[in-house]
Amino acid sequence: MAIASAQQAPHSDVVIVGKEGWLFPAWGSLSEVDTTGVQAATALIAETQQALAARGVRLEVLVLPDKVTFYEDRLPEGRVVSDAVRKRYDVILGSLQAAGVDALDARKVLADTRAAGKDVFYRSDQHWTQPAADAVADAVAARIKQKVPVLAGEPGTGMALGSETRERRYGDLAELFLDPAARSAVGRDTFVVRRAAEGQSLLDDGKAPVHVTGHSMVQAYFGFPQKLSNAIDRPVTVNWKSGNVGPWVVLLDYLESADFRDNPPQVLVWQMFEPVYGFGPSAQGQWDNASIMSNAQWQQRLHKALGH
Repeated sequence: MAIASAQQAPHSDVVIVGKEGWLFPAWGSLSEVDTTGVQAATALIAETQQALAARGVRLEVLVLPDKVTFYEDRLPEGRVVSDAVRKRYDVILGSLQAAGVDALDARKVLADTRAAGKDVFYRSDQHWTQPAADAVADAVAARIKQKVPVLAGEPGTGMALGSETRERRYGDLAELFLDPAARSAVGRDTFVVRRAAEGQSLLDDGKAPVHVTGHSMVQAYFGFPQKLSNAIDRPVTVNWKSGNVGPWVVLLDYLESADFRDNPPQVLVWQMFEPVYGFGPSAQGQWDNASIMSNAQWQQRLHKALGH
């Protein structure tokens, strides 16, 4: 009865309240795929890959799949995922491959994780679980070690993984976007996160052979950068901002920084998100106003930051 009340209660139109209190962000379409936007984004990514390669930096593109494609059965009655959206991740990977950008199929990694009986997203939150982050980190690490067999730095400098702890709280979709009554009806989730091992902390800057840039999925709280550091046995640096900023500005923030200038990595992991992949730098109404710029402005800043 409580969950039914949550589904009927007034709530933000940016959240879909599904069965058993499952919440989904509504900023990705369930029915349509902007293939033109996908191709335009891929062209910018391919240009970035080439520009970074000229500086001796390998780009590792990490497109994380949409939560709804794993839990379509938890959508409310009458809401369905179209065939086009079910194939959207394939369209994205295909466009990258055609542009010469070899990217991990993170959807398959998460599908294997879920097939092993582990949830890959939290019920009332847009973020991935610790098992999902770990599995993708291991897969990215394997790619890095294959493509860059000699990483700078010393063995034994990767992060030791701390013990896991559990936190009972509202997920971000419930906390940020539901009214109090609907939030209470959905209830709290249990988040499993790792404590930092004694004497260990992630680097925001400094010398590391691998840097991760993206949105909140790759923040330390969810464990991806720590697991990646552990798996490659080297330090990893990271910068991220919330998803409403968009991946385009987050990348520029890093490339325009003194840290990149003074300590360029061998590998740059650029994390993106399937539902908004086709939103380019100029996507009005999708990113916050300060993040909006034309594709040409973004390209100009990219090449200036890389010294071209």
